[in-house]
Parts: sequence; C-alpha cells; structure tokens
Amino acid sequence: MITRYFDSIFFAWPFVLWFLVLIPVLAYWYWKKRQGRKAALLVSDTALYRQVPRTWKSRLVHVPFILRLFALTLLIMALARPQTRFDEEQVSGEGVDIVLCIDVSGSMLAQDFTPNRLEAAKEVAANFVDTRKTDRIGVVIFSGESFTLCPITTDKAVLKSQIFNIQSGLLEDGTAIGSGLATSADRLRTSKAASKVVILLTDGENNGGQIPPVTAKEIAKKLGIRVYTIGVGSEGYAPIPVQSESGAVIMQREKVNIDEKLLTEIARETGGKYFRAKDNEGLERIYTEIDQLEKSRFEVSALRRYTERYLPLVLMAIALLAIEWLMRFTILKKFP
Repeated sequence: MITRYFDSIFFAWPFVLWFLVLIPVLAYWYWKKRQGRKAALLVSDTALYRQVPRTWKSRLVHVPFILRLFALTLLIMALARPQTRFDEEQVSGEGVDIVLCIDVSGSMLAQDFTPNRLEAAKEVAANFVDTRKTDRIGVVIFSGESFTLCPITTDKAVLKSQIFNIQSGLLEDGTAIGSGLATSADRLRTSKAASKVVILLTDGENNGGQIPPVTAKEIAKKLGIRVYTIGVGSEGYAPIPVQSESGAVIMQREKVNIDEKLLTEIARETGGKYFRAKDNEGLERIYTEIDQLEKSRFEVSALRRYTERYLPLVLMAIALLAIEWLMRFTILKKFP
C-alpha cells in the first residue's frame, strides 16, 4: 500500500526533506542520553541482577521514542508537500483530407521497381499513412475503371489493411486516369477540411474510362482540391510478366509510356505538383516531399492538474503520536 502510494508522488518543496537529517541526530542523542544515565541506587556487584529475566515492559521502553521519530519523519514529508500530477493534452486544429489514387493496371506489375511497381507503391503509401497522424485518408484504385477501396477515415489500421490487399486484375484493365481522379474528387466533395488533396499515381497514358482527364481536372479545381501526380516507371523499357497462350507466365519488355504532359497540367492547374519516380528510393522521396508540402495545422495544449497528498502522512503521524501517548500513560506509566 505504501509503495503504491509513492509510485506517482513527487514533492513540491523537496528542500524540506533536508530536515530528515534530524532523525539520525535525535537517535544518536537518545542513545547517548541513555548511556549517560546514573542509577538511583548503587550496589557493589550487579552479577545477581544480570540473571533476572527482562520484563515485557522493559522490552517496550524504547518504543515511544521510535514512534515519535517515525511521526516526525512523516510530518517532515508532509511539509514537503507530496503531490500527484495529472497531465492531459487537448488537440485542436485543421487536418488534411487526402485520397490516394493508385493505378492497378497490368503494367503496374513491371519489375523496374522492387519487387514491382504496384508493391513498391503499396509499401510507400502505407508508410505515408503512418506519418499523417491527424489526417483523414481514403484510397481509390483505377485501371480501365475506378473504385473506392476505402472512404476517407482516421482508422489507420483499416486503411493500411486495404492498401496491402490491393492487387492488379481487380478491375477491367486499362488506364482511366480521368475516372480515377473524378472518383477521388467525389470522395472529397463533402469534406469540410481546410485542405483537400489527391495523390494520383500512374505508370501510363489515359486510354479508357467514361470521364476525360481534363473534365476530372476541372471538377477537382472547382472543389478546391490540390492534385499531386506521380509518374511511375524507369526510362526506356521495363520487364513485365505476361501470360502466354500456353498459360505460362513469361517476362516481356515493354516501352515505358507516361503522359507527363497531362500529369503536369493536372498538377499545375489544381495547385499541386508533378513528380517522376524511376525507382523505389525516388518514390519514397516523393511521398516525403508531399508530406512536407501538406502539413496539418494543429495545436496541442497541455493541461496539468496537481493534487495534494499530505493528508495520509499527517493522519499516520497523529496516529503514531496517539499510540506513543497512550503507551506512556498506560502500560509504561511511571510511578513516583
């Protein structure tokens, strides 16, 4: 119980604890005083008295002084103002609502990234989610069509689980950049956040979908959404796994075609920025830069409350003094 009491205790006036040095001084004084006492009756030989058994009263003769020392110790500790502290943080401010718009077309399986473009994009996106502590984030995937994989949420565990479950082939193949951007913009349409962002990642040119990229760009502009575009792919040719007529998977080298002009236009006109990622490290640097560009604005106010804990010490000291007083005037009472 006493150990639990002192677990979270600290003293507001710790300098008062220096008075505890009085305890050993008083103990030494008491011992010297007892040693210097003279007997009321002098005898020539005390050998006979050494054989007399000690009574229980003689064994308790030092207890009142010990109780008084303990009481003094407790009172000194009480004067040092033992306290407990309760810290509470209140977070307020403006977060950012973000949609990760990820291309899942067949070309995202190209192995110019490790192990391929899609897996690299998933890993970096999950790490990005971890850095955005106060933001709401959602995920949209697209290839020949688009789909909301996860609405914007603050549940980072669910969000990362959905990201790691992304696979190529979930949707009709193709590259519908306009549909992906339009779906992402629709996810942010009702957002009340001060800043709304889409991070659109693709490795190809728009070749499908019902909404042209230019139309999707205008929708994003009207809704006040900044679009950061990322073109994924090395220069020249990249190895892509394809299925042969016999059903076997073979590696085929295909030219990397990214519509950088379109991606740059979308980013520039919506207030975002275009990036080109040619390897895993480059992709990580891009997400780090976007993280720096889109900082959440929030304030953390600390509330600290103190509770005085001297009362139990005072009560224990009073109890010890009361026991000492009772012993002196009852079982240890001296008669003239």
